[in-house]
Amino acid sequence: MHKHTERLPAHGHDLRHHGDAEVRDDGAELTDLAVNVRTDTPPSWLREHIAASLTSLAAYPDGRAARAAVARRHGLAPERVLLTAGAAEAFVLLARALRVRRPVVVHPQFTEPEAALRDAGHEVRRVLLRAEDGFRLDPAAVPDDADLVVVGNPTNPTSVLHPAGAIAQLARPGRTLVVDEAFMDAVPGEREALADRTDVPGLVVLRSLTKTWGLAGLRIGYVLAAPETVADLERAQPLWPVSTPALAAAEACMTPRALAEAEAAARTIAVDRAHLLAGLAEFEEVTAVREAEGPFVLLRVTGAADLRAHLRDLGFALRRGDTFPGLNPDWLRLAVRDQETTNRLLRALEKTLLSTGR
Repeated sequence: MHKHTERLPAHGHDLRHHGDAEVRDDGAELTDLAVNVRTDTPPSWLREHIAASLTSLAAYPDGRAARAAVARRHGLAPERVLLTAGAAEAFVLLARALRVRRPVVVHPQFTEPEAALRDAGHEVRRVLLRAEDGFRLDPAAVPDDADLVVVGNPTNPTSVLHPAGAIAQLARPGRTLVVDEAFMDAVPGEREALADRTDVPGLVVLRSLTKTWGLAGLRIGYVLAAPETVADLERAQPLWPVSTPALAAAEACMTPRALAEAEAAARTIAVDRAHLLAGLAEFEEVTAVREAEGPFVLLRVTGAADLRAHLRDLGFALRRGDTFPGLNPDWLRLAVRDQETTNRLLRALEKTLLSTGR
């Protein structure tokens, strides 16, 4: 596989553009295919549990129970867990607290890790995976001298699920290996997860509870790492970084009931994704990344910006792809939704392609 590394400034890519920009302000009436949060969430039982925590707001947050719950869920010691205000805070903590000199980010992927590293004064190198190779990870593409490597699994926006063994090959003494598993609980059986592993040197796994559970507005996630790394990150946090309602949500999402519900949702997403990919395959103008394993799909179509605008006029918000390093303006990302919603999108897509003469 041909890969290449780039040492680039951030200009040319808006690293702080995210899917929510597509539905802010005038986008409330659109069918949201731009944001990767599961629809019809949070479920009523979780909303009620969070609401019950509001009677405790007079006290300062106490994260011990939630931290222990996360540790039990992954079979780890509590000292290996750090609760954060979403996975995004974890990227900032890593950039500020870890003493690294040669960070590398594997792209295309979520842009916040690179943005946080740059904001902290680091010069970032990029390893760009290629569409021609199915955006698959080649461990040999990462420079040997990198002392921090960041990779997503499954990767946003490509939806590619990398083998755990391939990612583990990136680990070595003196290197911190950050694996963003924010969407891993949307993969049936969490295949290829590294979250429970303690045998991979320098491993740091990030998880988010905002996607599967619809808690983007609450901000809750966590870091799994060696105790000394957790301690370094914790020292960089402000006091009481995670609110009492967010802690209540974290504890609730670790229960057997919640894990079973997440697994069932992951299996439904897999069926709905297959339906979406089959529909997209009917359009010769559209090329989708068929290896998708996450709750979203990346597709390429000439004139994607105009297509996105036309679909917006028809009531659908899609995520532009050109803000991700390694992708050009011909790429779009869309969230996997139920089959009725997908069928409406496919009809709108057909209408748009016919009307624009493609």
